[in-house]
Amino acid sequence: MAGVSVYHRVVDFMEQNTPVSGGAKPRGDSGTNTPESGINSSGAAPAPDRNATLIRYWFLAGAVMVFLILIVGGITRLTQSGLSIVDWKPISGVIPPLNETQWEAEFDRYRAFPEYQQRNKGMSMSEFKFIFFWEYLHRMLARAIGFVFLIPFIWFASQRMFTRRQFKQAMLLFFLGFAQGFMGWYMVQSGLVDNPYVSPFRLAAHLSLAFAIFGACIWFAMETWPRFTRVVKASVHHGTGSWYRSALWMVVILFVVQVVWGALVAGHKAGYFFNTFPTMEGYWLPPQLWTSTPAWVNFFDNIVTVQWTHRLIGTLLLLATGGLVWLSRRADSLLKTTALSLGAGMAVQYLLGVFTLLLHVPISLGVIHQATAMVLFGILLAVIFRHRRITRAAAVLRQSA
Repeated sequence: MAGVSVYHRVVDFMEQNTPVSGGAKPRGDSGTNTPESGINSSGAAPAPDRNATLIRYWFLAGAVMVFLILIVGGITRLTQSGLSIVDWKPISGVIPPLNETQWEAEFDRYRAFPEYQQRNKGMSMSEFKFIFFWEYLHRMLARAIGFVFLIPFIWFASQRMFTRRQFKQAMLLFFLGFAQGFMGWYMVQSGLVDNPYVSPFRLAAHLSLAFAIFGACIWFAMETWPRFTRVVKASVHHGTGSWYRSALWMVVILFVVQVVWGALVAGHKAGYFFNTFPTMEGYWLPPQLWTSTPAWVNFFDNIVTVQWTHRLIGTLLLLATGGLVWLSRRADSLLKTTALSLGAGMAVQYLLGVFTLLLHVPISLGVIHQATAMVLFGILLAVIFRHRRITRAAAVLRQSA
């Protein structure tokens, strides 16, 4: 009976630390648990809560939209289309040029800026329409994301379907969305002055915000997802050790740094140089690594050092993920499965990076490489989330022993 009592204390803990959607009643009010705990007083899986399910789909829809705009954004960058629209008109910019007169006026505006004058002199109208299309599609998707978030939010709020926690999460997403819109235009402006290239640092900030929005959507969705929140007693003691926690944080830190340095590689166009592997034109340590002073500047401004750092961190990340997978071999089935998926995906991503480099960054591979990074980020968040749930349950068991 003591074991049963401890087990129910774990269940109670998981209920108290999982948000309950608007119409759901916590255990004690109706004799059932919240859907997130995965267990009710009779031991059966509870019926899903409609509010939680709808809000979860809303968060996941946001994640899908961010993923789509990441793909289009990658195509826009690799086709050098990002500076084709030289002004920001949130409302009137929805309507593209509709006749030859309007196209000529749009083209004239583009010809007044450095990209045309320094890189695309003599560009034809058809070539301009091609790059205009990708930037226009990128901006329209950004507007569509706004509606995907705003319209359901108004309905959920009017129906009082949000918990206080979920309302705060929605406010955070709106803040990140506005910040991303500002950063996008701020990034474009950096290429409209003297140098017709966007700032690599603003590009890194723009990409990082996209990952932050995607990650927030995935995390918030998992909080209302019984598959991820439910903890079985038999799994509590697996995947909670200090070695596992250290390995997981190592992977997280390396992954975040790798995403930022990947953006710097893209911004500096460093992937078009040293297209050999594993060495850089025969060098493990190219002589150009430390040409700038002070030395730390090379990590951000020297294209040789930026690419070398991206290679190094990618290799360390692959090894760290392999260690995490090995430590997950005795974890509960969901944590083990997500960790294995992360390891397999990381190996594929490493190969994609190598082939993207060897083939001089073809558009298709460049976009797939970027998109795979975001998929891996979602899987990594699932590993973190599941490990966190198990660790909290284990702490309650230790206190009750």
